[in-house]
Formats: sequence, structure tokens, C-alpha cells
Amino acid sequence: MEKETGKNYVLQENESIGSVQIADEVVAMIASLAATEVDGVSAMAGTITNELMSKVGVKKLTKGVRVEVNDAKVKVELAVLMEYGYQIPATSQKVQERVKSAIENMTGLTVTDVDVRIAGVNMGTDKQ
Repeated sequence: MEKETGKNYVLQENESIGSVQIADEVVAMIASLAATEVDGVSAMAGTITNELMSKVGVKKLTKGVRVEVNDAKVKVELAVLMEYGYQIPATSQKVQERVKSAIENMTGLTVTDVDVRIAGVNMGTDKQ
């Protein structure tokens, strides 16, 4: 079994059965994947695009994402690359909503903050 390098958070604990834990890298991966699903987001800053996910290691997907979990409350900071031609405020709001929803639905944790930093604009072909 691979040793975890990050923190683990207890999602559920039952003395007779055991506990369910989640690593902070898993929460970061959920945030990264949710953000890159939004139209107008090219990629996470410093990461790969969705087309290359299957060809590389999972740890690369968490670059550009930082999560803090305290008392089942999550704060997320994302650095994203936008596609040229999309409205930054509207796209950022969609990213915030998608990330919050994905983390809460998959983990049961409460997301208190989703901070989005636009790290650049991709001047390549538009997705529209």
C-alpha cells in the first residue's frame, strides 16, 4: 500500500465497523476536475488538460489547487487558465458553483470558500 504524503480527514467513524477517511489530495483532485469541466476553463495553472489525464499520473491533476480542511469545512484556492473570449466573472462563478457542489456531493464536507485566480488566458482555438 502506498503511503499518504498529505493529510487524511475522517469523514465517518463507527467504533464497531471502522472509519472512512479522505486524503486532502483527493479533495483537490475533485476540485480540479470539476473546474476543468466548466466551459471557458482551458486548464488548471501548471497542470495538464483533460485529454492527457489518462496518460499521466494522478498527482499532476492537483497542481493549481490548494485545499484546507478544518472541522469538516473546506476552503479551496484554484489557479485556472481561461479560454479567450469567455467572460471572466461569469465563468469564475460557474467554477465556484461547480467545485462547491462536487466536493459537497462527493465527500459530505462543507465548502466555505472557493477562491479562483485567473493565472492566464489561452489564446488558442475557442471551444465555442
